[in-house]
Amino acid sequence: YPGVVSIVHNINPKDRSILGKEFRLLSGSNRIRERLGTLEFLLSPPAFFQVNTKQAQVLYQKAVEYAGLSGKETVWDLYCGTGTLTLFLAQKAAKVYGIEAVSEAIADAKANAKHNKIGNVEFYSGDVEKVLPELATQKARPDVIILDPPRQGATKKVLETVASLGPSKIVYVSCDPATLARDLGILNQLGYHVQEIQPVDMFPQTYHTEVVTLLVKE
Repeated sequence: YPGVVSIVHNINPKDRSILGKEFRLLSGSNRIRERLGTLEFLLSPPAFFQVNTKQAQVLYQKAVEYAGLSGKETVWDLYCGTGTLTLFLAQKAAKVYGIEAVSEAIADAKANAKHNKIGNVEFYSGDVEKVLPELATQKARPDVIILDPPRQGATKKVLETVASLGPSKIVYVSCDPATLARDLGILNQLGYHVQEIQPVDMFPQTYHTEVVTLLVKE
């Protein structure tokens, strides 16, 4: 089976989650490779990556379009995962900072930046709610903030911190319309209004959809 490049055993003693914390490599490489556009990504087992790669390109291109970058901007990418969208943004921005809670994903993100010879990115591992305020005291204020949280959405504290930083644009990438609606309501109260929304059908023949939203500061 030449298409099988890696076999990994995940050990999960619990019944409420799909994956446990322990991964054992049985055969092949501890990372697989996936290409999106001109970029190639190295992926470890715990890291998140969109399985529909053709539509993932559509999704990320729309997010980059909404960011409206000229090459001079500082961008913060929250919940950046393996740095997929981060690296697309870095091709059009002056500097991009990525934050992600999964340490293995951050290791992949750093490897991906090096692998693609992209040097204007920095990645930070930790809970966004905790790392974001620390980053705000150390780095240049963002012109654009990307929000790409898991299905439960962002916490109110994260949204309040994002708004307090005063980016001219927020691009919100959501995999759950219900939590998106909740978070957009909070951001509206914090001074950001929705300018445009674009759904992307990542999972044909299902009710699941990804949504990219552009918010601008009032």
